[in-house]
Amino acid sequence: MNKNFYLKNREKLYEKLEDDSILVLFAGQAPYKSADEKYSFTPNRNFLYLTGIAEENEILTAYKRNGSIHETIFIERQDPVMARWVGERISVDEVSEKSGITSIQYIDEFQSYIGGMLGRFNFQSVYLDLERAEWLNPINNAQGYAGELRAKYPHIIIKNIYPEISKLRVIKSQEEIQTMEKAAAITIEGVENMMKNCRPGMMEYEIEAYFDYSLRKNGVVDKAFNTICGSSINGATLHYSSNNCKTNENDLVLCDLGAQYEYYDADITRTFPVSGKFTERQKQVYNVVLKANMAVIEKAKPGISFSYLEDTVRNILTDGLIELGLIKERNELSKYYFHSFSHHLGSDTHDVGGKEMNLKAGMVITDEPGLYIPEESIGVRIEDDLLITDTGCRVLTKNMIKTIDDIENFMCR
Repeated sequence: MNKNFYLKNREKLYEKLEDDSILVLFAGQAPYKSADEKYSFTPNRNFLYLTGIAEENEILTAYKRNGSIHETIFIERQDPVMARWVGERISVDEVSEKSGITSIQYIDEFQSYIGGMLGRFNFQSVYLDLERAEWLNPINNAQGYAGELRAKYPHIIIKNIYPEISKLRVIKSQEEIQTMEKAAAITIEGVENMMKNCRPGMMEYEIEAYFDYSLRKNGVVDKAFNTICGSSINGATLHYSSNNCKTNENDLVLCDLGAQYEYYDADITRTFPVSGKFTERQKQVYNVVLKANMAVIEKAKPGISFSYLEDTVRNILTDGLIELGLIKERNELSKYYFHSFSHHLGSDTHDVGGKEMNLKAGMVITDEPGLYIPEESIGVRIEDDLLITDTGCRVLTKNMIKTIDDIENFMCR
């Protein structure tokens, strides 16, 4: 991404700000794991979307007065002593070149800057990213700062900018799509590497290691999420990620995984036989799931609702389960299928965007029906990444084989 991408994103967001308001966005910081060891840092995705900066402890501010925007980014000062231990911080020139922001100050000046702005001018509101997934999540920078503002400036109205940024992020630009295609290509290479090298008797984590190698070989430093590599009955557990069991001759292996490339994710699931050959029963179950997966690809287009596609998937899976002799009544589907067929995908694996909206061109969604039959030690999920186009959809993961014949022929070779 070049700076014009981030400039355009900020311009679109600034149009949503009211006059006499200030926007404050935090990059975040890595939490401590244990003692003095931290988790690897990953930037707040909304901050990244607007700045392109992936450094800890940075803050973007913008205020709007008389229709004009004035933006400043606050960064950490260079520390020659710490640089010898952890490397140099990003420079002023690098920040400006990456983000297109020309007003740059240091983080230790942030409080006095905001205090001066609120003291001198008649600002009415402050916008913060107050996204919160769950009640029990820790308080983040923005939520803590909201408490400080309320205590020190009780007249200020605090507003949540998260919904407005989400609306922008849900429609992907060409630059984002190209980046996601690269993430998908690396993921596909990794899955193929697993399929080439797996053998009965291998541990699940040994198979997973072939995926990890492909990612590192391609310069990927982080995964989109923890890899699921579940064999036999483990494949029937939706988010199984222990990956520590031994595979047997007739096992299926369900692999749900993704590379994260330049902070954009791929999300692919493929199910394949560890021996390279499906049993007849496995083929029956697999083809039901494949039929549902292909139906979504056929029907996904602008104006179609998530609920319509979900009903399509559920009807196909229900018919299949009845034919397989696993259920007799249509209301029994949840015994073997208990999740949604899709979610938005982008710089988060479960990206911004709700399912109450109809599909629009530029959205990227997953297509991941599955059936889970623990009593038969069978779990099958097939997942592709779909870009919604003006007339239908384009499968970003189309180069990843998924028919039974293609999988068996590939693994046989």
